[in-house]
Order: sequence, then structure tokens, then C-alpha cells
Amino acid sequence: MKNIRNFCIIAHIDHGKSTLADRLLEFTKTVSGKDLLEQTLDSMDLERERGITIKSKAIQMKYEHNNENYTFNLIDTPGHVDFAYEVSRAIAACEGALLIVDATQGIQAQTISNLYQAVDHDLTIIPILNKMDMPNAMPEEVEDQIIDLIGCDRSEIIHASGKTGMGIENILETIVHAVPAPKGEPEAPLQGLIFDSVFNSFRGIIAYFKVVNGSIKKGDLVKFVNTGKEYYADEVGILGLDLVPRGELKTGDVGYIISGIKTSKEVKVGDTITHVKRPCDKAIAGFEEVKPMVFAGVYPIDTEDYEDLRASIEKLQLNDASLTFQPESSAALGFGFRCGFLGLLHMEIVQERLDREFNMDVITTVPNVPYLAYTKKGEKIEVHNPSGLPDPGLIEYVEEPYISAQIISHSDYIGNLMSLCLGKRGELVKQHYLTTDRVELVFDMPLAEIVFDFYDKLKSISKGYASFDYHTTGFRLSKLVKLDILLNGENVDALSALTHFDNAYGMGKRMCEKLKELIPRQQFDVAIQAAIGSKIISRETVKALRKDVTAKCYGGDISRKRKLLEKQKKGKKRMKQVGNVEVPQKAFLAVLKLD
Repeated sequence: MKNIRNFCIIAHIDHGKSTLADRLLEFTKTVSGKDLLEQTLDSMDLERERGITIKSKAIQMKYEHNNENYTFNLIDTPGHVDFAYEVSRAIAACEGALLIVDATQGIQAQTISNLYQAVDHDLTIIPILNKMDMPNAMPEEVEDQIIDLIGCDRSEIIHASGKTGMGIENILETIVHAVPAPKGEPEAPLQGLIFDSVFNSFRGIIAYFKVVNGSIKKGDLVKFVNTGKEYYADEVGILGLDLVPRGELKTGDVGYIISGIKTSKEVKVGDTITHVKRPCDKAIAGFEEVKPMVFAGVYPIDTEDYEDLRASIEKLQLNDASLTFQPESSAALGFGFRCGFLGLLHMEIVQERLDREFNMDVITTVPNVPYLAYTKKGEKIEVHNPSGLPDPGLIEYVEEPYISAQIISHSDYIGNLMSLCLGKRGELVKQHYLTTDRVELVFDMPLAEIVFDFYDKLKSISKGYASFDYHTTGFRLSKLVKLDILLNGENVDALSALTHFDNAYGMGKRMCEKLKELIPRQQFDVAIQAAIGSKIISRETVKALRKDVTAKCYGGDISRKRKLLEKQKKGKKRMKQVGNVEVPQKAFLAVLKLD
């Protein structure tokens, strides 16, 4: 056990952690020649194209130092804020962390939030300055930021480059000396922490776990504590580039277990594995149910594809247990699903994967967040969809989720960033200068305000320099109203939105104007109205097309023409009573891009 080292890599997006992991694998000869690709651990095409890690990966390396053989278990974690819970479980399975900071960009928001998690778990932090081969690297400046942040000595910061392989040997030696060996009781009852799971179409769900105490053998009857399910360990082993079966995993090892599990819901990240015959006293602390933070309706473009879409989402859920879905129907879009996502990036990735892996073209409705409605009878209702909100007369009050948002940027942009956040109902909590020209702003904001276009605006205001991170802080009382869109008095449910009272008038007016441009003219007038409850707050009219019924009368008495026009008028009136307005597809998509 004394020669095992478990460590993870934490960094902001695009600071080069996957490339640095490649160099570590290459140097320890874990992956050779033809198997070594760019970002070897990012196995999904999407991850390679976008240069982001979506799923955390684990791999075992062997390293020889002073004639002793060491086993390194590396866990590469995602850098994006949507996958923060996965990162926290990966950190809990380690004793050390490589903190990678880009020498050209300095410390950014995600670096800090992941670092705090690592410090909370008492991990040994090894600071690394990456991309030192770049001509625009600023080593002294970024070193000062790291020293301010973690209080280490300048000599402890390792200069490295994932591209050229500079400093890799130094990193491996530091891991041996600085990262402690795993602590645990080899004789105690089995306690294993699941930090990830993947789906294999031949073997079922494969759970990745770290043995904290005790040991596990092939064929043992084990129990997952939080789900209460029992399984036989058909196969256990360690994680190389492929799965390597072993007869037994001991305390401190990181490996996998295959036990013929078919549904992803039965394996939860953060759960504890123990023996059925000799269970541990308590589960490993820190387990949480992953809660979706953004909800959107996903509908097939062609209604006949509904069953195919269900099958596709179910298959996708096997690989991504944090995706939730339930059937719903809409009068405008037909049958579809209300899906829950961890955040906007997660939503984008799920849409992209449905398209690539299953050839499903889908329409996604306006994303919204979960609200809590309290009725006058004292009931509490969780609302994921505007049409699920009870009648205004029955509601006592509504609460919406709030977040603590942390923005780090160049001090030149501070004024514009503040006005952006205050315009989104944010409250400034603190403002802190990290260096003379880098500032950290912390705001309390409603989650609903950042779901739409906040991130895009943040990036354009700061010319791409601001980095953003958030975590939820709970629910707060809010003055929310349901905005309905009526066409000729008929409510169109897919266009309904829950919004703050102050924003409702502006939003209603803009939606009506936009729909007036998009709804084709009919033989009768179409009234487009925005309403809150029974109160109409905005109206636009799409004028009727008129057939020229008097064209065949040339000359003659005026009463002849008048008679034809009166007849037409009666017909129009009747048509309006039975008239049905078709809302084109692009109208739903245009409402998403309202600004």
C-alpha cells in the first residue's frame, strides 16, 4: 500500500490538463506508439472536437523511482461548472491533486472553485505552471497569483509544458515524495467509493471505485449502500487503457467492478460498496443525488419519431446518469419529453449526442429552472414547466433557485460586468482584487437569469477574458408571474414562460412583435396577445388577406359592389369563428433568441 499514489488533475477549461496527462502516460510507458493520440483519455469525438473533458477518466500507471516500483492512479476530471459534482467525487477518491494553471492566462474561476474542494478534502496540492513553451507566457506574474492563492513557496511551483514534455519527470518525482500513500484498514470491512460509471453494451454498467478500507475478491456478494441493491462481483480489476481483470483489489487500489447491472439508475456516483455478509458501519460521507438545474422540453420534429426518441434518450441515459426525462405533451408541438440537465453546456451536449449517435432531429423549448409554488392550502408543488403552475388565485407565494456567481476578469471590464449582473437582478456580495489588474466579483443571482444568454454576454463584454463559475445556494421568495401568449383568444402552451414581474411587460411586448413578423397572414385577422392571468398586457394584429370580390364588376351601380362586399364580410366573420392559426416551427425557435 505504501507505494500507491492516487491523484487527480484540476484546472480551468483549456488549461491543458488532458495534454499533460498524455505526457505522463507516455513517460511512464503506460501507452505506447500507435495507441497514443492527442488527448488519449478523452475518448468521445465530441470531447476531442471541442477540446473539453465531459466525462472523468481513470488510468493506472507504473513508475520506477530509486529502484522501487510505484503504482499511480490518475483521475482526469472535467473542468466545466456543469460537472462539479463528478469532480468532487473524483477528488474524494484521491490523496493528491495536480493544480494546473495556464502560464498565458493565469488563475481563473473554475481553478479556484475546484481548488477549494480539494483543500476541503485535505489533498496535497502540487502547483504546476503549464504552457511554458508559449512565447506569451508570464511566469512571474502567474506564480505570484498561485502563491497568493495557496501560500506555497516559489520553488515548489513546477514549470511544465504538455506539448514539449518539459518538467514531466519533475512532476512524477514530486508525486512520489509529496502525495501521501492511501490510509485505510486492510482488515476492516469493505468500503469502496464509486466515483464514476460507464455503460458497455456487452457487459452492462461498469462502476469505477476506490477501495477505502478492506478488500474485494472476484465472486464476492456486494451491496451498494444508497440503493440497497445486492450483486455478485462477476469481475473486478484495474484500469489500464483497457480493463485489466484481477483476482482481488486491496485497500488503496482504484479499479472497476462488473456485476451485470443493466440500468444506470442503480449505480450512483458517490455511493459506497460493501460486503453483504460483513457490511461497514456507515457509508462514505458526501453522497448527493445529482439534481438537474435546467429543464427543457425535447420534441421530435416529426411526431411519428416519438418512440424512437424515447429509445434514444433511454440509451443515452445509460452513459449519462445525470440526464432525467419524463413524458409530456403540448398542444402546439405534440408528444415529447421534459428533460432535466445539469446546466446549459450539458443540455447542448445531450442535443449534439442525440443528433450524432442516434440521428434524432429535435426541437428544444425555452429552457427554464425548477420553481417551488406554495398554495393557500399549504401544499408545496415543484414546477418544472410553466403550464404546471397552479391557478394564480390558489398560489400563496413562489420561490426560485438562487446561485452564488463568481466572476474573475481584467479590471478594465469591471463596470460593464457589474451593470450586466445588476441588470439580471444580481446583488453584489464582494469585490476582491487578486492582483493589480485582476478582480474577483461575487454576486447572488437568480438561476433563471443566467439560463438564457448570460454566458455569451459575459464573454463578449470581457472580450473572452472573464471566467465564470457558480454553485446553487437554495431557494428564495420571488415575485413571479406566468406569461401566456394567446392567438385569437386560444392559449399556445409551448410559448408560455415563467418570468419575474418586472420583466414581464417588456418580454410580452417583444414576443408579440416577434410573432407578428413570423405568423403568416390568413384570410382573417389574427390577434396576438400577451396576458398575465386574465389581464392583457400587449397586443399585435396580423392583418387579413383580402380577396378582391369586386374585380368582375366594371362600371355599373355602386350598390352592386356594396352587396358583394357585405357578403364577403359575413363570410369572413364565419371564417374567424372556425379559423385555426398554424404557428410555424421557426416561431418557437425565434422566441428563444429574443433579446
